[in-house]
Amino acid sequence: MANTNRNNQDRIVRIPGVLGGKPVIKGTRIPVDMILERLASDLELKTLFEDYPDLTEEDIKACIAYAKELVEDEEVFPAADADVKQAHL
Repeated sequence: MANTNRNNQDRIVRIPGVLGGKPVIKGTRIPVDMILERLASDLELKTLFEDYPDLTEEDIKACIAYAKELVEDEEVFPAADADVKQAHL
């Protein structure tokens, strides 16, 4: 996990004044959320690389790992029984 976190720090940055401080691929103005959105709609990396030739496979992996770490760090709160029943409807 330490290697993944280090890889993200090397490839994903937040810079005040660049896209409002959103996380971007280092050395670009390509936001992480845009990469994830593109992957969600089309898993074909070839089209992504054609549209953004400066991207590398390592950049894509770093975006996915970054998102994974955000989800992993989410706090989970037990739902009340009524909330659980309502969610299943």
